[in-house]
Amino acid sequence: MRVAVEAATPLDAAAIARIYNQGIDDRCATFETRHRSADDVAAWLRTPYPVVVAREGGRVVAFASSSEYRPRECYRDIAEFSVYVERAERGRGLGRVTLAALLEAARGAGLRKLVSRVFTDNLASLALLDTLGFRRVGVYRRHGRLDGVWRDVVIVERLLDDGPG
Repeated sequence: MRVAVEAATPLDAAAIARIYNQGIDDRCATFETRHRSADDVAAWLRTPYPVVVAREGGRVVAFASSSEYRPRECYRDIAEFSVYVERAERGRGLGRVTLAALLEAARGAGLRKLVSRVFTDNLASLALLDTLGFRRVGVYRRHGRLDGVWRDVVIVERLLDDGPG
């Protein structure tokens, strides 16, 4: 079946929330523990930061989102990002095509850099980011607790422009 990747719309909010909530439940990709609603996701879609979805047979099977990195003006062209794939669809390359589309959308939105933090044991996500040219900047040790356990994260970045440094 063919996968189409495109900008998310408000009609995608419930599907995005469902997939994100799977990631929350799986405890392998986010420190978040509170489920998100379609209304929560709809608020993401009202920002200037791109969100894309992968559809297969008209059904949303993955998404990648960007959001404000920091509110200071000097960081206005940097965004945080995340990518999530429906649990039953993982391992099929959907994260790669979805994140690749987000890179293009972010560049088109005038962003200069995407950054994130990835659990050190999330090897699939780290491998994905390596294939798309993300740089591993370092590790934040004991960055946050999840279910009472301190977790380390790898800091990643990807410059989107062709300019110097």
